[in-house]
Amino acid sequence: MKNYTVVAKDSFTVLGIGTELRSDYTDYAGITKEKADFWESIKQDGRLETLKAVATNNYIFAVNEAVNNKMMHYAGVMTEASVPEASRLIQFPKGEYLVVKGEAQTAEELSNKLTGIAFGQVLSEVKDVAYVGGPNATVEMGQQNGILFGEMWIPVVRK
Repeated sequence: MKNYTVVAKDSFTVLGIGTELRSDYTDYAGITKEKADFWESIKQDGRLETLKAVATNNYIFAVNEAVNNKMMHYAGVMTEASVPEASRLIQFPKGEYLVVKGEAQTAEELSNKLTGIAFGQVLSEVKDVAYVGGPNATVEMGQQNGILFGEMWIPVVRK
């Protein structure tokens, strides 16, 4: 069974609050801890609620993007508004996206699971598309019967 699809998406923008990930890109445990600490921090100090208050939908984005040779991680929402806490407008290009669906008990588990499947399995298996960079995101889309569900969106190009 194929655990991904490739879909066309219009360009969209995510308003994000971000942090620089300082662990080496091969240090999965270090990156995971930095992301978890960041999410805990923005939940505790109210910045996540501030973002959610201006969102145009219920989606919560966990965005990864290389900016000026730095590995950045953002919490974000789709919105036309801005908030002082936000550090970046993240532009996702119009085009095709590799989409991996999943579900988990927590947002952190969902993000880690989708990222692991997408980058650890699917991208190495697909033959007709390739990820050539740009922002990618896990998208927490909702909850059903106490289980979170969402998707990983990775911009791709045809080989």
